[in-house]
Formats: sequence, structure tokens, C-alpha cells
Amino acid sequence: MFSGIVEAAARVVGLVKDGGNLHIRLTSPFTHELKIDQSVAHNGVCLTVVELEGDEYVVTAIQETLDRSNLGVLKVGDLVNVERSMKMDGRLDGHIVQGHVDCTAQCVALRDADGSRYFKFEYNVESSMARMGYTTVEKGSVCVNGVSLTVCNSTNNSFEVAIIPYTLEHTNFCRIEEGSIVNLEFDIIGKYLAKLKNFD
Repeated sequence: MFSGIVEAAARVVGLVKDGGNLHIRLTSPFTHELKIDQSVAHNGVCLTVVELEGDEYVVTAIQETLDRSNLGVLKVGDLVNVERSMKMDGRLDGHIVQGHVDCTAQCVALRDADGSRYFKFEYNVESSMARMGYTTVEKGSVCVNGVSLTVCNSTNNSFEVAIIPYTLEHTNFCRIEEGSIVNLEFDIIGKYLAKLKNFD
């Protein structure tokens, strides 16, 4: 379980394809605090630490994860938003994030607004899934590349988020531009409410 409050932007230093799996080697400021088998969210995807060496660590993404997220298009040198699992005795500063990415979205527009920056994303979800809560709502929460954000200008297949300078500087939003692909996790509470509403 995560909160969507990104701790750092880790750098990809190695990628090894192994059948349907992708072993991702990264370096981060908190590598020395990690343990084997620990869960860490990478661009919002919950992955298990499988190897530690110096200031580098390795996680493995299976084919299902690569098909559903943007991890399959990573390149050496890319920045990945990382967050360790949430402590249950702390404050929930973001929202409840599972680390189970629902789909990807494409950045289709950016605009500046008095020091902050608005990013517009479009996604493709079947209407049946949207009725099950795989959608955004105005002023609701959404997780974009592992970052807990508030939705604005929500439509059936798009939404905007406002990124403050701190978030822009400390996450990989600094590299998102028109055409960039990001990971989305829709709000789990919205999914449960939609499920209950549609329950026969």
C-alpha cells in the first residue's frame, strides 16, 4: 500500500530482458535502506526488490506489468518516481494507492499558470470499465506515474492535473512532454463504490 507521495526520482542504470520479464537496475537516494523482498512503487507500479549492490538495486517486471504500464519503454538514464510502502502509523498525505496500474495515458497538452504547470492526459478505457470506476471525477484523486494528484477538467477520457514547482523538480514530471506515456491508477474507493452501485 502506498500514498502517492513520491520520495525520489530514481535513475535507470541497467535493463535486462529475460523472456517475458524485464530486470530493471536503478540507483536511488535510499538504496542503502532497502531490503530484499521489499515493495517499492516505480512510476506507480508495485515491484519487489530482488537484488542489492552498493547504491543500486534491481526489480523485475513481468510481461503483464509491461503490457499495462510504461515500464516497458524505459531507457537507461530515465527517471522513475519511487516510493516505499506506507507505514500504517503515519499520516496519509496523498490517497490510498495500491501500486496496481490500471492503464497508460498520453500527455496531450501542457500549459503554464502563474508558476504551476497544467498537464492534460488522455486515456482509453472501455465504457464497461468506466462504469466500474476506472475513470476520473472532478476534484477526485488519481495516481499518475506514482504521484497522488487532484483531478480537474475531467471528461470521459481525459483530465488535467496542476503540478507545483516542488513536484516538477522532484519527480519525473520534469521530463513529461506532449506525447509522453504515463501510468494511471484510478481511485480504489471510487472502484468499490461503482462496484456496489452496479451490484446485482
